[in-house]
Amino acid sequence: MDTIKKEIKYYIIVVIVFYLLPLLLIKDAGGAMFSMLILIPLLMLVISCIYGMKNGFHIRYAIIVALLFIPSIYVIYNESAWIYTAIYGAIALIGNLIGLALRKTKNTD
Repeated sequence: MDTIKKEIKYYIIVVIVFYLLPLLLIKDAGGAMFSMLILIPLLMLVISCIYGMKNGFHIRYAIIVALLFIPSIYVIYNESAWIYTAIYGAIALIGNLIGLALRKTKNTD
């Protein structure tokens, strides 16, 4: 239970990035492409690195990030956005691993 309490702030930030940010940015196809291909992946990488530095590596983090994106497919995008579930999950996994590596180097200094 304590683990979930520590992690909830990261999931709240992910939800904000997945739901609020696109609603603010998507005015046309260009805004949609910018948010889905550049901004959201970049933010997922940064958030996941910070998560990994603070909490270590947890595969469930990447799975939960991917699952949190699924409802946005129906709310904001369309069925063609299903591939981004795997992409954002993979980015979260990679960021989590980078954060873990940064955590290890930070602790050895």
